[in-house]
This record gives sequence, structure tokens and C-alpha cells, in this order.
Amino acid sequence: MTDNKYAGYLIDLDGTMYRGKERIPEAKAFIEQLQAKHLDFMFLTNNTTKSPEAVVQNLADNHDIHATADQVYTPSLATARYLLNLNGGQANGKTAYVIGEIGLKQAILDAGFRTNEYDPDYVIVGLDYDVTYHKFELATLAIKRGALFIGTNADTNLPNERGLVPGAGSVIALVERSTQRSALYIGKPETIIMDMALEQFGLTKEQVVMVGDNYNTDIKAGLNSGMATLLVYTGVSTPADVAKEADQPTHIINSLAEWQA
Repeated sequence: MTDNKYAGYLIDLDGTMYRGKERIPEAKAFIEQLQAKHLDFMFLTNNTTKSPEAVVQNLADNHDIHATADQVYTPSLATARYLLNLNGGQANGKTAYVIGEIGLKQAILDAGFRTNEYDPDYVIVGLDYDVTYHKFELATLAIKRGALFIGTNADTNLPNERGLVPGAGSVIALVERSTQRSALYIGKPETIIMDMALEQFGLTKEQVVMVGDNYNTDIKAGLNSGMATLLVYTGVSTPADVAKEADQPTHIINSLAEWQA
């Protein structure tokens, strides 16, 4: 077992706490260990499809993992905060066209931005389970008209009970191709979401470890932000993948059962 003294844990969900509807048995004990030792933790997911409240309900109902909504931070919340920061803290009448599920759309609306399909100030693209050609068409034309193009996160795949299915990055890539423009990414591995999560967490990067299964998102997010990282082989990345990387995680484990907080 590995023994470490981090004050706070930023923890990925998909592939780390569960795989779709499939439980990762060690995840529940890992969270209960942090709770028993009164260690701070926050779930830092790249999944924008659900609200924090829905994330917490899913964890409780389907995985017997118990947390509160304020212990969940998503690219949806970070995107809304980023846009508010661009406008001095208020929506100021700005509009957005969103490709995404309710978690993303609700965060943008709750921040005060209005919906606009034709000439929005911002086009925000995330994972959308019912994406259509028409949605891509609206996004492409709006970006061509001058809208700022934001991508929630670059995950090409998501691990679920069926395997590795398309992620938000795959959806965003189509819009990048159709517009010949790169999205401004908010989620892991970008520092935007890490900075905002730490601000909400109230801890410094030196006090925190980033826990996740995906080297290209979770671990690179920690590396980019200068914090310790813990890679667990229960999701996307494999030992063969990680062995090729010049920058190695601070810690590598096969299962969360190997970790002693």
C-alpha cells in the first residue's frame, strides 16, 4: 500500500468511480476512507451531461457512494464561470448556442446567458447523446459568423459498461473540422477547470492530488497545474500507454484498494 498525506483529493468519475452502470468495487471503500479521516475531496469530472445534483444521486443510487452536490465540479460549471469572468461577473445580455445535455445547458442558463441559435456570442459544444446534423449546422454557421467557440472537454472516449464509447471531444472535433477552427477547451487537461476547482476547494495545488484513470485528461490536468497525480488502471489508460509518456504520474496503482490515505 501507498501511504500519503495529501489534504485534498480531486477525483475523476468515469473509469475511476464507476464504468457507466458498472460498479468499481474499490471506489466506495476509497471514498469512505477519505470521509473517515476527514480528508477533503471533490469529484472533478469531464462529464457535462448531468447536474451536480444528478451526479450525487447517481453515485448514491447506483454505486452506494455518498457525497453532496458541492463536492462535484464539472466543465459545465467551469464554462459558465469562465464566461461570467469574461463579462465582469455578469451575463450582460450575452447569448449562447449549446450542443449538449441538460447538465451543460442548465449551467449556462443558470448563469444568465440566453439561448440564441442564429448569431450567439458563444457556441458551446459538449457531449450530446442526441446530436444531429442540424445542430452541427447551426453551430458551424454561428461560429463562422463570429461566435466564440468553446469545447467543454477533449475526451475522445468515455469508459462505460460496454467499452470505450465516443466522448465530447469526438463531437467537438466535427465542429472543428467544419469550421477550420480550434475550440477553446475548458475541461481537463486544461488549467482553466483546475484553477476554478482549486478556488472552490479552498486548497492550494501543493495540498492536493488529482486521481483518475485517463492519462491524457486526468493526469495531464494535474501535471499542467503542477499538482501531484494518482493514476489508477480501471478505465481508459493502460500500462503500455503510460510507459510511453515522458512525464510520469506521481503515483500509479492498479486498484484504489492499493491506496492508503
